[in-house]
Amino acid sequence: EAALPGPLRDHARRARQLVTGVADAGGTMFEDLGFQYVGPVDGHDMDQLLSVLRAARTRSTGPVLIHCCTVKGKGYAPAEQSADKYHGVAKFDVSTGVQSKSRPNAPSYTSVFGKALSKLAEADPKIVGITAAMPSGTGMDIFADHFPKRMFDVGIAEQHGVTFAAGMAAGGLKPFCAIYSSFLQRGYDQIVHDVALQNLPVRFAIDRAGLVGADGPTHAGAFDVGYLSALPNMTVMAASDEAELVHMVATAAAHDSGPIAFRYPRGSGTGVEIPEIGEVLEIGKGRIVREGADVAILSFGAHLSESLKAADLMEAQGVSATVADARFAKPLDHALIRKLVKTHKALITIEQGSQGGFGAMVLHYLAGEGLLDGDLAIRTMTLPDRFIDQAAPDAMYADAGLTATDIAATALQAANVYPQKMGVLGEPL
Repeated sequence: EAALPGPLRDHARRARQLVTGVADAGGTMFEDLGFQYVGPVDGHDMDQLLSVLRAARTRSTGPVLIHCCTVKGKGYAPAEQSADKYHGVAKFDVSTGVQSKSRPNAPSYTSVFGKALSKLAEADPKIVGITAAMPSGTGMDIFADHFPKRMFDVGIAEQHGVTFAAGMAAGGLKPFCAIYSSFLQRGYDQIVHDVALQNLPVRFAIDRAGLVGADGPTHAGAFDVGYLSALPNMTVMAASDEAELVHMVATAAAHDSGPIAFRYPRGSGTGVEIPEIGEVLEIGKGRIVREGADVAILSFGAHLSESLKAADLMEAQGVSATVADARFAKPLDHALIRKLVKTHKALITIEQGSQGGFGAMVLHYLAGEGLLDGDLAIRTMTLPDRFIDQAAPDAMYADAGLTATDIAATALQAANVYPQKMGVLGEPL
């Protein structure tokens, strides 16, 4: 208590008196705040720890704080010596600690982001990076290797990270706030009031978009498209492959008129050629990737590859499909959407996110323009309205009903074409 500043010491003493009714001021800071304090205890001594827990359960009459001291990975040297590994593990060799992960054919989206941001920062000293205790998980460790004084890890404090980024933007810097989709939810109040309301150019790099496999539903990036698209002043992008991600990093760096976000999945990319420097995309403009005549598939984000596979399946049924990459959920590419609905029997939207996201934005636009009043068949394909249990990402998307076969079946049904059999790509139909 003696180490506390005078005003805080007085407040703590009064709090203790209020909570415990005891006027003397002995004990720790925790006791001054009304907690019964026990410890420190060796958290690795199970006999001692269990006896302390039993005693706390039987004797306590109010809140208890048990102070345990532990060592990360105690007893297993590779875990003890690693600051960030073994938080979640794949199969590994116990004697060496080497994790046996399959070697991807393409770099991860996370590493592509880190390298692209570092490259841009070489030419632009205003670019700074912020993360909330996940430097390696977001690729900010790559940025920190190049620019250690321009990367800020705020710890597990997403709310502070967002407001910190807002302050930097207000001061004329270009902050890239890199936080997982499901973790950014914690800072939503700050996104609304400290960033969007002030119209400050904070760049949100949103990793773990969509279903994430081994981390399960707690880490699935299902909701960011909806919760960000609802906000005035916000620009919302999604990368369909790693080359597009490089373009979106460049686009975000160049976008100074307000907040902008771009989302990308966990895991490896699709294997496309990655540009050295990204090109700045025109805000609110998508692109047509494949021309067809009958059905239009409008994909937002990394399900573009599945959409192209679905188009191949439909081609085998004699149905020609246009496939477009929306790039933006906000602002929408109105000209592209109008073109698709005017020249096709059906429009299917695809996204790696929940209901109320990209598909809802498209529906809202179509309804407002009177484009739902005719014969257009439209389907919005999203994650289902439930949490999806942990599995391999492909299995999770199958559970979600978002495979190429699901997309093709939905599109054919919308176009009133009913195939005798729908197989997977590469199998006879």
